[in-house]
Amino acid sequence: MIKIIGVGTIKEQYLKEAINEYVKRLKKFTTIEIIEVKDEGFVEKEKAMSLEEAKILKHIHEKDYIITLEIEGKELDSVEFANKIDKIQQEHSNITFIIGGSYGLSNNIKAKANFSLSFSKMTFPHQLFRVLLLEQIYRAFKINNNESYHK
Repeated sequence: MIKIIGVGTIKEQYLKEAINEYVKRLKKFTTIEIIEVKDEGFVEKEKAMSLEEAKILKHIHEKDYIITLEIEGKELDSVEFANKIDKIQQEHSNITFIIGGSYGLSNNIKAKANFSLSFSKMTFPHQLFRVLLLEQIYRAFKINNNESYHK
C-alpha cells in the first residue's frame, strides 16, 4: 500500500484530474490512499508546523515505512527510486510519503522518517508536487514490472 499524506488541499480542477488519473493507473499495481491535512496558513512558523505535525502523526502507523519529501533529502533518479520502492516493498507492506506545508516539516516528523527524499533543490508548489510524486511512483511501478513507459 502507498499512502501520501499532504498538507493542504488541492483546489485546481486540472490538478485534481491529474491526481485522479495517476491514482487510477496505480490501482493496477497497488492500493493508494491520499490523505490531506489542513494547512495552517500564515500563522507563526513554529505554531503552524506544530499543528500540522499533530495532524500528520494521526495518520502514521508503526508498520509504515516513512519517506519524507525534503529539499535536504537524497536525490534519486527514476530507476534508483524504482529500486528503492521495490526493496522497501520486500520488507514493508506500507510506504507512507509525507509532503509538508508552506513551512516544510517539523523536526519531529523528519526524525520519524526511514528515508528523506528530494526531487530537487528547487521549491515546487505543494499542490503540483503531489502530481509529480504520483507520476514518479507510477513510473517506478512500470519500471519494476518491466512495462514500457519509462522512456
